[in-house]
Amino acid sequence: MIFKDVWFLLLLLLVPLFLLLEKKSKPARLRFSSVAQTQLSYFFRFFRLRTLTLRTLRVLAFVCLVLALARPQSMSSEKEYETEGIDIVIALDISGSMQAMDFQPANRLEVAKEEAKKFIRGRQHDRIGLVVFASQSYTQCPLTLDYDILIRLVDEVEMGLIKDGTAIGLAIANSVNRLRDSTAKSKIVILITDGANNSGNIDPITATELAKSFGIKIYAIGVGKEGMVPFPVDDPLFGRRYVQAQVEMDEPSLREIAAKTGGLYFRARDQKSLTEIYRTIDRLEKSKVKVKEYSIYDELFPRFLIPGIVFLLAGLFLENTIWMKIP
Repeated sequence: MIFKDVWFLLLLLLVPLFLLLEKKSKPARLRFSSVAQTQLSYFFRFFRLRTLTLRTLRVLAFVCLVLALARPQSMSSEKEYETEGIDIVIALDISGSMQAMDFQPANRLEVAKEEAKKFIRGRQHDRIGLVVFASQSYTQCPLTLDYDILIRLVDEVEMGLIKDGTAIGLAIANSVNRLRDSTAKSKIVILITDGANNSGNIDPITATELAKSFGIKIYAIGVGKEGMVPFPVDDPLFGRRYVQAQVEMDEPSLREIAAKTGGLYFRARDQKSLTEIYRTIDRLEKSKVKVKEYSIYDELFPRFLIPGIVFLLAGLFLENTIWMKIP
């Protein structure tokens, strides 16, 4: 509840002054030779009740009428959204090299999944899909606004679902296929990989030209450190151990893929840098949202005006009938 004419509420400051002046006023007196017999009488108690009741009714009437003058209102609002969302496909590499442990304490894939989920949670009006790839490429989740289901499907992604390999060209082509019929103002692919194209029957540059023809922008993210990195190996005799190996990343091709479509290439050497990359993409690709808000006001002054009048009339009635005072 709000008050339209809030300045009328200042009149409530007169209530203490009213009570003080009424307390100081001298009532009419009648002389008796002795009042010893009347001090504890029913009449004396009745007089006190009359004074307290009439004073209370006057104060309540005054407060209610002041609140009515201040025009109390209830407000309800309706919002109308006009959105120009962005359609996004996250193409995630799940090849064997993504199990490298250079993003301690988790491997590259687990870190990439966690950062993807943070990115998804940060969007509001965009459809997002998920494509996974190794030697082949598959759609894990089509474009959707149901982020809870999408995040659950991201959690289910693991290595070994697809035969090992790195088919970057197929991943781009599959992502383009998901976006080609989109009418969104912006269509983007976030390509996350740590290797070079070595599988599939579509060349990455050819797939990139296809993306460009549909107005699809590609942000390429190369994950992993340079040089030798630890890989887990399950030894039947000694259990899990780690061996050093090197994964070659085709950075020139990833740069070209991003540049041809108007996107950007990033290199994530640790989880912190991957987090910052997603933040950068989030800032670059913002949905356009227009909000029209309509406010509806309901006048509530009768809720105070009617009781105020009732209290006022009740006081006048009692003062001029059964509690009438003879001067």
